[in-house]
Amino acid sequence: MEAPAETLADDVVVLRRWKPEQLETLTAVAGDSAEHLGAWMIWATDGYGRQDAADFLEHTAKNWAAGKTYDFAIFADGEVVGGSGMITHPERIEIGYWLSRHHTGRGLVTRAARLLADEAFRIGAPEVEIRHDENNVASGAVPARLGFTMFGDETAAPPLAPACSGVNRVWRLKRP
Repeated sequence: MEAPAETLADDVVVLRRWKPEQLETLTAVAGDSAEHLGAWMIWATDGYGRQDAADFLEHTAKNWAAGKTYDFAIFADGEVVGGSGMITHPERIEIGYWLSRHHTGRGLVTRAARLLADEAFRIGAPEVEIRHDENNVASGAVPARLGFTMFGDETAAPPLAPACSGVNRVWRLKRP
């Protein structure tokens, strides 16, 4: 499978590959929303600081080069409002997403997920998958809106973020 484009966009959202020069932006956006994000994402449960952002940016650059993951900053109205990404598996691409606490409820993640799914199919994925904790109703609304089918539940591997039940919902969308 080829690598995705480094920029994806519709008329509201722009996804751009994370770059090292975004260290301070990532630190500020994720750090400001760490309490909101930490309920669901283990990487934010103890806050999110500059070293966390630096480690992420280093790892995402290596993983992009290796074809393992492709992580993007989500932009709306010219500012970073969250992050999204694609994880490659032999038979599918999994997508994930997060938004700052100030930008939820506006359909931005749904738009980002649509862009990622379309790009995953363009680069050859036969199937796209989204996983979320069963308690995270807002996250689960995204694949439902995009026409994914709920495939089933699976036990989540620890460690778990505080609001997580330990059961992930798995949604899949086959190539059109």
